[in-house]
Amino acid sequence: MKKQTESIEKITALYCRLSQDDGIDGESNSISNQKEILMQYARQHKLPNPRFFVDDGISGTTFERSGFKEMQALAEAGQIGIIVVKDLSRFGRNYLEVGKYLEITYPTLGIRFIAIQENVDTFQNGGTEMMPFHNIFNEWYAAQTSKKIRAVWKSKADRGERISPTIPYGYMKSPDNPKQWIIDEAVADNVRYIFKLCLDGLGPTQIAKRLTREHILTPTAYFMSIGKAVANKNITDPYRWVTETVKNILSNRQYTGCTVNFKSTILSYKVHKKIENDERDWQIIPNTQEAIIDEDTFNRVQELRNSRRRNTATGRTSLFSGLAYCADCGSKLYFCASKSIDKDKEFFRCSAYKDNTGSCTIHFIRNVVLEQMVIETIQKVAEYNAQFEPVFLYLFAKKHKLSKQQDLKAAKLKLSQSKARIEEIDRVLTKLYEDNALGKITDERFEKLSSTYEKEQRELANNVSKAETDIAEAEKDNVDMKVFLKTIRNCTDLKELTPAIVNTLIKKIYVHNAEKVDGHKKVKIDIEFVAVGLISIPDEKELLSLMDEIRNEKSA
Repeated sequence: MKKQTESIEKITALYCRLSQDDGIDGESNSISNQKEILMQYARQHKLPNPRFFVDDGISGTTFERSGFKEMQALAEAGQIGIIVVKDLSRFGRNYLEVGKYLEITYPTLGIRFIAIQENVDTFQNGGTEMMPFHNIFNEWYAAQTSKKIRAVWKSKADRGERISPTIPYGYMKSPDNPKQWIIDEAVADNVRYIFKLCLDGLGPTQIAKRLTREHILTPTAYFMSIGKAVANKNITDPYRWVTETVKNILSNRQYTGCTVNFKSTILSYKVHKKIENDERDWQIIPNTQEAIIDEDTFNRVQELRNSRRRNTATGRTSLFSGLAYCADCGSKLYFCASKSIDKDKEFFRCSAYKDNTGSCTIHFIRNVVLEQMVIETIQKVAEYNAQFEPVFLYLFAKKHKLSKQQDLKAAKLKLSQSKARIEEIDRVLTKLYEDNALGKITDERFEKLSSTYEKEQRELANNVSKAETDIAEAEKDNVDMKVFLKTIRNCTDLKELTPAIVNTLIKKIYVHNAEKVDGHKKVKIDIEFVAVGLISIPDEKELLSLMDEIRNEKSA
């Protein structure tokens, strides 16, 4: 009698689950529908102390579910006597895990398990002999659903549609079209500010500290403030930015106005671990929404991030850390600073030089000397551009042929024609297959024609790939050139370098080994500028010749 009383006092767990994938089954599997069926069953069969445990939007292939884990904890504590589900698939779709719980764990704990739809009741021995087959079928169904979903994603991507539902900080859904993103002006300036700080020489950790000091709401805190669902609601400080958040913003290409598909994938329908795909496997669809960050700014930030500057043990760094290279071996130059070295004595040396035991010579240059040489070089280039900008632009166009407007237009036309021809050949090949199948042309004739067309198509595909690369590089060069000119025009009277100037203008600095000239050691540097590369300022005779070339081209 005492045993019966204890059983009555235990909870009857009414477990409901719905995954996002189960939406294809319609209303029948909705949480509200499951609750109604389970409660009706509990009342009809006079099951004691019914209590709902719910997991909404969680796949059945994993048991890492909050509702399930809560129920399981109570079960192991001896507080649950009965578990009821609408059907076995609601409990789970991993037949090994489901079998472990239903055939080992729950019988051991003395828990009665009921699956209404399959007529399974472990205390009445009803339907249990078929239970393994139901579980296997449920897992097969999960696998098929996963395949269907992946196929839908691929189909949408092939049509140039966005497949990720996640909207980055700085964007929001358009009220007129939920599939379209528009700029969220309330926080878009924060995104622009983060990119500016990076161009100014701050790293992600420094940027995070700056945003925290300035009491700017974190993305999670902002989303919560506007009523948007977030994964982590337990935030202690809404203004505390972390380095990883800043890194994610700085690396998100979608801020340039494009869509990035297939950036990551789930390992399998059973293992829900997200893995990052190789960048070569990404699908990038340009101009899908208004850009928050222009392309050149984004690309420059990525270059800076890839050659990130590391502080020395003293905490000091140089404007040129990550930009200075050995002119002979190509290795990066190490910035050397210590407490025993005065600031004006800080220096760079070749990383391949190791106290005369390495593969290169020292390539020594003091930081203050390098800074002065860079200022002087930028001033010379600025003055040259101010006086002879047409010549400057002409040489740039000659160096980057596709940067010329006419050449770029012609390349785009040829690209379009090649793509059209590829599609035309696809149609021709389809017709050839049909004619061959119907016996209108012989196998020999079919093989000869199809081989010819397929060869042409392969050549066209190679041409398309090269043309797309050339055009993309030319357009990037044009954009970078505009930014370069805008900055260099303000540098004729440059007195002091800033991180923004250095990061906007300079791609690499090559330092040569010192040579003795008139008894004194002299160091030469070459600066590779963003967009324009190494600049050789022409002498008077060369300038006159180039100006004649320009006049002749215009009159032609």
